[in-house]
Amino acid sequence: MIAFMQYLIKYALLIPFQDSHNVAISLSHFNFFLLVLATLLIAAGGYVINDINDIETDKINKPNQLLVTKNISEKDAYSLFMALNILGVGLGFYLTYGIGKTGFFAIFFVASALLYIYSTSLKQIAVVGNVVVSIVVALSILLVGIFELIPPMNASNEAVQTTFINIIKDYAIFAFLINLVREMVKDIEDIEGDKKTEIQTLPVLLGKAKANKIVFFISLLPILSIVYYVITYLFKQLPVVGYFLILVIAPLIYASIKLFSAETKADYKHISFIYKLVMLSGMLSLVLYYYILN
Repeated sequence: MIAFMQYLIKYALLIPFQDSHNVAISLSHFNFFLLVLATLLIAAGGYVINDINDIETDKINKPNQLLVTKNISEKDAYSLFMALNILGVGLGFYLTYGIGKTGFFAIFFVASALLYIYSTSLKQIAVVGNVVVSIVVALSILLVGIFELIPPMNASNEAVQTTFINIIKDYAIFAFLINLVREMVKDIEDIEGDKKTEIQTLPVLLGKAKANKIVFFISLLPILSIVYYVITYLFKQLPVVGYFLILVIAPLIYASIKLFSAETKADYKHISFIYKLVMLSGMLSLVLYYYILN
C-alpha cells in the first residue's frame, strides 16, 4: 500500500503536469524506486520489531499469524530488523547526498527511530502510539513531495511547486486521519491480548464501551475533513464529487455507523478492512487530478 501510494503521487499527480503546469521534479525513475525501496525497508523493519515485541500479545489476538518463534527465531528476527533498517537508512543517505539535500537524511533516521520507540514503549501509551504510527504513514506520503518538489524549487516555479506540495500534504493528512481511526479500531479488536499483557491502550483503560464512543466521534473527523475539501476545492467537478461521495465519504459513514454498534471481534475486523479500502480509494483519486487541473 505504501509503495502504491508513493508511485501514484509521482506518476498520477506529478509527471502528468510537468509540461502543462511546468512541475519540476528531481528524482530519476531509478532514484525514485530507491526512495520507495528505502521507505519499504524501514517500514518492514518496523513490522519486524513490532512482531518481536508483540509475541505474547499475538499468541492471544492472532495465533494463526504468529511468525516470530513459530517461523523464525527471535534472534534471527532481531538480525533481520537491524539489516532492514541499515539498508533503508543507508539508501536514504545515498539519495539525500545525490540531490544535495543531506539534511533530508534525518527523515529516514527519525522514521526508523519512531517505529522502534513505538514498538518498544509508545504503543503501550493510550492514543500516543496510534498517533505516532499514523504520523509515520503520513510521512511516507510527504516524502515524495519533499524529495521531488523541494530540491528544484526556485523563485520562478515556487507557486506551482507549492500548489502540488499542498495537494500531497492534504493527502498525507487524509492518510493520517484514516490510519489513526483504523489503529484505534484495531486496539478495540485486540483488547483481550492487550489486557492480558498489560498494554495500556484506550479500550484497556476505559473499557470497550467508552472506547467505542470515543473512536466513533474521532471517526467523524475524516468525514468532515473530506466533505470540507470536496466543497472547497472540487465542487465544480461533478464526476470527481461523485467519486468522493460514493467511494470515500459513503464507506466512511458506513464504517462510523458500524462502529457505533460494533461488539464482536469480527465487527471490528470488518470495520478495519473498510478503512483500508477507503485508504486505497482515497489515494486512487489522485488519478482524477488530470481532469481537475486541466
